[in-house]
Amino acid sequence: MNGSNRNISPHLTQTPTHLKFLKISLLFLFSFAFYLSPCAAQTKIGLLKYSGGGDWYANPTSLPNLIKFCNETLHTDISPEPTVVEPGSRDLFSLPFVHMTGHGNVVFSEQEAENLRKYLLAGGFLHIDDNYGIDPFIRREMKKVFPEIEFTELPSSFAFYLSPFAFPTGLPKIHEHDNKPPQGFGLFWEGRLICFYTYESDLGDGWEDPQVHGDSPETRLKALRMGGNMLTYVFTGK
Repeated sequence: MNGSNRNISPHLTQTPTHLKFLKISLLFLFSFAFYLSPCAAQTKIGLLKYSGGGDWYANPTSLPNLIKFCNETLHTDISPEPTVVEPGSRDLFSLPFVHMTGHGNVVFSEQEAENLRKYLLAGGFLHIDDNYGIDPFIRREMKKVFPEIEFTELPSSFAFYLSPFAFPTGLPKIHEHDNKPPQGFGLFWEGRLICFYTYESDLGDGWEDPQVHGDSPETRLKALRMGGNMLTYVFTGK
């Protein structure tokens, strides 16, 4: 365990009993919001603004494009622009899905780690996309959030590799970094996937406007479909 974890407050390693009711309430709210009628407020998803110097703002067109794809293809009703949210903010709890990306350093304070933990245990979901270079920092900082569990690689048979779009070999490769295969890692709590970490894939680059990276339509479609599968899983559990 990284030495920085030794100073964490003991309550970070325990699940507060009052979160059980909050978890049920938030899961119901998130599922209901996914199927809101056109006259109701749209569901919002978040972009995590973290400290440490890393470029949390990388890929500015990625989430709007993913949202547009899901609304048009999967008939979701997600607000066109993501909500920028900090890990220590109470606003996290109004967002069923939060995306995080970047190339460099990430730092969570103790309060931010505690708040992020409560959010994930209460039914929230965090997607971390390595935009190249974030790996050692995010592994260190997520240990502050969940010192008692480890990232595990998800098999190609996992639910969001299967539907609504089929990825029989698992996570697609969008951009080349270090000539490594793409890997999808998860953090599970009581059998539920609460955090998905995409490594050596760069989904966010594939969601960007086509002129940004010059990706082919086929490559961008793979990335968008994988993102659509992920959001479907988050909102429906399958």
